[in-house]
Amino acid sequence: MTKNQVEILVAGEEHLRYVPLILQTIEEAAKVRGTGIAKRTTEYVEQKMREGKAIIAFVDDEFAGFCYIESWGNKQYVANSGLIVVEKFRGHGLARKIKEKSFYLSREKYPEAKLFGLTSGAAVMKINTELGYVPVTFADLTDDEAFWRGCQGCVNYDVLLRTNRRYCICTAMLYDPKKKKEE
Repeated sequence: MTKNQVEILVAGEEHLRYVPLILQTIEEAAKVRGTGIAKRTTEYVEQKMREGKAIIAFVDDEFAGFCYIESWGNKQYVANSGLIVVEKFRGHGLARKIKEKSFYLSREKYPEAKLFGLTSGAAVMKINTELGYVPVTFADLTDDEAFWRGCQGCVNYDVLLRTNRRYCICTAMLYDPKKKKEE
């Protein structure tokens, strides 16, 4: 990917045509990894783009990655979700750039909110740690039922149900802006 033109943008109406490719990329990655990625509908991803709550990446004008943000619990919590990089662009730091842009967009839109993510990927855990996230129990996350319903599309949802939402395959990570100010 050297000497290529990389663009990381807040997605908008002009990017709606990429939604089928985004959803296909998410689904393919979930199959390859054999881990859970919550499925989202076309309408949901389009809404995120229209609201300016999604990040899209291009390499030489070709779709390369995506992430979106969502607020929960009366805007007290914000999740950066759906982080995906097209396979041929992996291993070059693009996920980090997308995640950073999503992190700063979240902080701009919701400066007092706690940011969290659920991931089963070591690379995302490393990125989150570098941004100031710490591993937490699921009890430290939002109790917003709408968020937890979003996990229903994951292949590991049964684990979450069996443990009464205390454990799953994913690692929960949290960035608390109040704790960061204290530090």
